[in-house]
Amino acid sequence: MGIFSRRQTATVEQPSAAGQDPFAARSATAVATPDPALRALTGRWTIDRPHSRIGFSVRHAMVTTVRGAFTDYDSTLHFDGARPSESRADLVIRVASVDTGVEQRDAHLVGKDFFDARRHPEMIFRSTSTTQESAESFRMTGDLTIRGTTRPVELQLDYLGSVVDPFGYERAGFDGTTTIDRRDWGLVYNQRLEAGGSMVSEKVRLQFDISAIRSS
Repeated sequence: MGIFSRRQTATVEQPSAAGQDPFAARSATAVATPDPALRALTGRWTIDRPHSRIGFSVRHAMVTTVRGAFTDYDSTLHFDGARPSESRADLVIRVASVDTGVEQRDAHLVGKDFFDARRHPEMIFRSTSTTQESAESFRMTGDLTIRGTTRPVELQLDYLGSVVDPFGYERAGFDGTTTIDRRDWGLVYNQRLEAGGSMVSEKVRLQFDISAIRSS
């Protein structure tokens, strides 16, 4: 398999029926050409934590962005390159592993105001459906559980490519993003600013930079 092999796409124009009014004809439709490289990735994978990042970013005081990540999690991924709808993912994150680079802030995040890690030690994502949107883009819908509350989310996933590394491990790369309103999961703590607005934005962007290794 080539290093970071990419899917190829082709555009196929749909022919109009005989005698059909040309102004009523359907527009051409872009069809993704099947990619043998993606089909070959079908199987079970796990996230390689040292080379991946499960992170988030949130506006602070309306003027800057705070970024953090979770360093302790377990994952099970099944990718089906021939039938993307059969792909699925399970991710269990231990929220006490949150790391924003500031110990005092991390302690606040794992406390009762936010994650309440003693009562709710895990954040869980379980996929429910996957749709291929283009040659290298997928949309994965799933259930996200935080603080005992479960709500649906949609992840935008981009396939980056695949490679066999110098140690013989087969790797596949994906970038995933979604934006949630933390209040939907009971994370409602905030402080209002005198000039208006919130100390911490309710909107949180989740980011998944994934290097997955094929499981034996």
